[in-house]
Amino acid sequence: MNDKYYYNNLINPLSMKSIPTKRFTKSTTLLFMFFAAVSLLSSCASYDKIPYFQDLSRQQITSENISNYNMLTIQPEDRISISVNSVNPEAAAVFNNNVPNAGTTSDNPVYGYVVDKKGEVNLPLVGIVKVAGLTTDQVSAQLQQQLTAYLNRPTVSVRVVNFKVAVLGDVMRPNIYHSESERLTVTEALSLAGDLNITAKRDDIILVREIEGKRTYIPIDLTSKKIFESPYFYLRSNDLIFVQPSKEKLSTINTGYQKASLIISALSLLAISISLFTN
Repeated sequence: MNDKYYYNNLINPLSMKSIPTKRFTKSTTLLFMFFAAVSLLSSCASYDKIPYFQDLSRQQITSENISNYNMLTIQPEDRISISVNSVNPEAAAVFNNNVPNAGTTSDNPVYGYVVDKKGEVNLPLVGIVKVAGLTTDQVSAQLQQQLTAYLNRPTVSVRVVNFKVAVLGDVMRPNIYHSESERLTVTEALSLAGDLNITAKRDDIILVREIEGKRTYIPIDLTSKKIFESPYFYLRSNDLIFVQPSKEKLSTINTGYQKASLIISALSLLAISISLFTN
């Protein structure tokens, strides 16, 4: 085959020998561009912002003293249960208010003594008792001493029964969570909410807490182990945790629409490729 014959066949648009190569190149380029776009969309998230406690050693065991835990203190509008026992159970029963009040359901029982705005509760025989600012152990000891005037060797147990925190934002199950324990941490509350979604900003979490009549906004960073040393690691009743969503969250809001768009794009490119081969 001479050069002139090869050249004429290559550039002649009616030549059947040159068309497949030309069409194959166009369709391959279009398909490559499509898969490159899909790959780009799927790699938007940055992994280095996802792991928790990144400055914690994974190669060795480390330990530290817990110095940031303070026992929960009773606040106005808390509901506390007071259990009193003595040598004479019938006499002690008058102080107990730990059964559901009339008209409440088993799923949402209302019981105990409500602390008023002055931080006080009103007990039978004993009268007004100041409890705000005290721990449950301190109130137990105080009441036990006061009840010796009415009971023989009384024992008193006090507990906060309406401890609750709210978790909202980019978590699996945003909700208000009640705790039977007076010791609840930030990580435990987020675990109750099903953990953070993959699109959540782990270094941009806000704890909202009311302190002495003021609302305080506290930043929290879960990518650092310093959260365990924070004075706000242990929660108080009525705390609010807000998890900020990242920009990637927007791209997952309408996943069905995005998938449909990709499928339509793929079918369009496939139709163009078939057209190039068949025409």
